[in-house]
Amino acid sequence: QVQLVESGGGLVQAGGSLRLSCAASEGTIRTYTVGWFRQAPGKEREFVGHILWIGGRTYYADAVKGRFTISRDNAKNTVYLQMNSLKPEDTAVYYCAALKGSTYDYWGQGTQVTVSS
Repeated sequence: QVQLVESGGGLVQAGGSLRLSCAASEGTIRTYTVGWFRQAPGKEREFVGHILWIGGRTYYADAVKGRFTISRDNAKNTVYLQMNSLKPEDTAVYYCAALKGSTYDYWGQGTQVTVSS
């Protein structure tokens, strides 16, 4: 019911910042809880955090807590992932996904984040 597109990835030095966007190219994102995930080569997909569709409350994995912030702009039909104090271990493909019921059924194509030491 919603098509998602991630953008904003790139190459950044350790300690730098990036802001990723998750935009709905079809449908509306504002009625979904949206999660962020990442996957490094040879590693399993890792949960980063999510933002609830009601109230906008957020939750973060311990690995990114205090450095990453998720927000949403319903007027722009977009969810953001602000990443500060980036570390080389943050290097991964980052995905956003919309929660339908109890599962994340709608996924974007991913955007590459590379953090150099």
